[in-house]
Amino acid sequence: MTLENYLKEHYSPDTAKLYSRDIEIYVESHPAAATAVYKDITNYVGALRQRYNKPATISRILSSIKVYYDYLCSEEIRNDNPAKAIKLRDQITRDIQLQDLFTAEELENLLNRRERYNNLDYRNKVLISLLIYQALHPGEIETLTIENINLATGSVYIKSTNKTNSRTLQLKPNQILLFYQYINEMRSKLLNSKSSNSLLIGIRGGVMSGKDITKHIKRSFKQLYPNRKVNAQTIRQSVITNLLKQGHDLSLVQVFAGHKNPSSTEKYKQSEIETLKAAVNKYHPRQ
Repeated sequence: MTLENYLKEHYSPDTAKLYSRDIEIYVESHPAAATAVYKDITNYVGALRQRYNKPATISRILSSIKVYYDYLCSEEIRNDNPAKAIKLRDQITRDIQLQDLFTAEELENLLNRRERYNNLDYRNKVLISLLIYQALHPGEIETLTIENINLATGSVYIKSTNKTNSRTLQLKPNQILLFYQYINEMRSKLLNSKSSNSLLIGIRGGVMSGKDITKHIKRSFKQLYPNRKVNAQTIRQSVITNLLKQGHDLSLVQVFAGHKNPSSTEKYKQSEIETLKAAVNKYHPRQ
């Protein structure tokens, strides 16, 4: 089996692409990579620290290298993974950044933004509504089909991913009419005689991918809140944080968000969040 096929078989397309690129760079830099030992790899990691200042980048590259040696072991090219025991101590912050969170009212402003192209208006409003009301990941939205939308019950079914559980969430009343008009009127125009059961259709009639969604959000809303990070992640974080601030039970919010572990939800429940926000606004007020 080739490395490319191994990656495709074991990882998602996006992850496989990232790993493939990192492995290619590693092998090109070290022609004897196939026979490398522990010290060779730790030296490479040391060089990475000189080149990159983000611990997450170094961690991802190391993960790619580990996968490379897993592949060699699976092909019996070697019988050990010299990178397996390497543990990084670089601190990767996973704290919720308070300055980037949005109130429910601010999130509604994203839905009310005027669109330049009328034929995309309904699709884009369907997209942003799934972000600000259901707090979905771009990858989850990409996999949605029209069969996952039940207008009779006013619900949407979200498939499981490697990070989140499957779940059925209720649509807001204003979403039901919006979805009906998009699915029954505008979606066929975007398909332009093509065939697809995907919910969100791109401008050329293809599926709107997770990457397309991420780019659309950043491009469309960066001017609305110029001093803050407006992206799918901060929107999702805001929705989850707002639910907890409103007093919703932690376990219910966990199900809503699709978190596989309670700890993933707990990090959003910050006991002094209002105090911290007040401090941020006092000492670093937005102009």
